[in-house]
Amino acid sequence: MTETSIHTRQGLPTEMQILLRDYPREAWPDHPDFAESIQNWMGAHQMFRRLGEIVHGSTQQVIERNMDPEAYAKRLGQYGNLLVQNLHGHHGWEDRAFFPELTRADARFSGGLDMLETDHEELDALLDRLTTAANRYLKLSDMSPKDAPAELPALLKETGAIGGFLERHLTDEEDLVVPILLHHKLRG
Repeated sequence: MTETSIHTRQGLPTEMQILLRDYPREAWPDHPDFAESIQNWMGAHQMFRRLGEIVHGSTQQVIERNMDPEAYAKRLGQYGNLLVQNLHGHHGWEDRAFFPELTRADARFSGGLDMLETDHEELDALLDRLTTAANRYLKLSDMSPKDAPAELPALLKETGAIGGFLERHLTDEEDLVVPILLHHKLRG
């Protein structure tokens, strides 16, 4: 049976790689149908990865006392909010408009697109946990600064989970979606 759970899969399932074999990742930039819209979509993915790294790295730095807690609180509020809000907007658009367009273009991959939508449901839960942990830390930073550091291990766990989740999900999403776009000359 194909492993589609974000928690256990090691990459895009083999049967979903049909077009990826014809359109390998290293050839995308040179493909004549690798349109600016595709590059922008992938650029958003890079931004999410980077925001996840910033939030996680900053959390590690404050735990190791290599960042001032006040500076960390500002950074967490700014970059954490950017990460959460933009991820919600991005995957909401994918689920409502983009994935249905791709399914209409090539129904062979509807199972893979469903897998990615299931990932998005899990992402929502992960973003909720991150938001809860971050808000708890930020509130304690204002109301009881001496108690705020006790919240950092939970926050580090959630920021680390986001990074790992995004790496697996976004890579699989790109490996499924970009070959469909190139094969069907969509978004050009």
